[in-house]
Amino acid sequence: MQELKIEHLVKRYPGRDQVVAVNHVNVDVQAGEMLVLLGPSGCGKTTLLRCVAGLEDAQEGRIVLEGQPVFDSATGLNQPTHLRDIGMVFQNYSLWPHMTVQRNVEYPLRARGSPDRAKRAREVLEVVQCGHLADRYPAMLSGGQQQRIALARALAPRPKVMLLDEPLSNLDALLRVELRTHLRAIHRELGFTGIYVTHDQLEAFNLGTRVAVMNAGRIEQLDSASTVYERPATDYVARFLGIRNVLELRSEGGGWSSGAGRLEGDLGLFERHKGSLQLFLRPQALRLHVPGAPIAQVGHLSLAGGHIVESLYSGSEVDTVLRVGDVTLYASNPVGSGQFKPGDPVTVSFESRSALLYVDGKLAPQ
Repeated sequence: MQELKIEHLVKRYPGRDQVVAVNHVNVDVQAGEMLVLLGPSGCGKTTLLRCVAGLEDAQEGRIVLEGQPVFDSATGLNQPTHLRDIGMVFQNYSLWPHMTVQRNVEYPLRARGSPDRAKRAREVLEVVQCGHLADRYPAMLSGGQQQRIALARALAPRPKVMLLDEPLSNLDALLRVELRTHLRAIHRELGFTGIYVTHDQLEAFNLGTRVAVMNAGRIEQLDSASTVYERPATDYVARFLGIRNVLELRSEGGGWSSGAGRLEGDLGLFERHKGSLQLFLRPQALRLHVPGAPIAQVGHLSLAGGHIVESLYSGSEVDTVLRVGDVTLYASNPVGSGQFKPGDPVTVSFESRSALLYVDGKLAPQ
């Protein structure tokens, strides 16, 4: 069942250089789904969330909740936030400091005149594992505890849609991991419909039923987390996901060359292509070899004539910066897979199945 529908939504900020923060966005969110809006600062993800909440006024488009429009530019409809039946968790918690945890969670229920607000507040506090904190004040809580209380307060009225705006970004790394796990379990248990905003890729992949990568107010790719990771639809998504190795390839003399030299090996990957391509490779895909060492011929490609620029130990892996021709490449290999030091000559290889090819910025079919 469709819980939320966004149609051709546009949000502009006026000024000499008019900014289009949300640019004709279309997206459907199904009941029980956690849609994650992922992207860098300024891409429009928070503005889109605030338009759904009614905290920002869009200029064009429609927003429909459970079949009922709450915003429609064609008719002038723009329901205020308190009539949209949404719950929202902010980055800065926004708890009332003069109220106990119990009263904070009860507040939206009290505003609606709910007769069983105390019981419901206790229920959601138990869900977020904070029932023992009911009589404390926000100043007595850790950041992680405050964020759980904010989540409980948003869940208490059983809203149609939950909106979460980078709720874990103020927490330290270990606590973020813990709360991500807890939030995923809560979502699975309660089955609420949610839209979650983050710039953190791991957070998006951990929590998202689907992930929408945003760029300049538009949705660049909307897919399952695994598809976004394994098959970035555009070169923008690939770069945002941290795929740093890019070779500008050109067909030449029956083969393929770049600023890193000529590709050798199994060229079957390129059979249907000609002209120019961009080849993206994750650092984990690159393997380093002593020049002249044997390299598998089937399904593998290689570049010779490289040298090591720097080698950095990072615990379980060694991150290596190398130069091949005019191109800087980055490799990340397990400790013990081969020791190289700056200045060493090296040959680089990779499996063709690990390569991502782009034509005019779009992922080429393979």
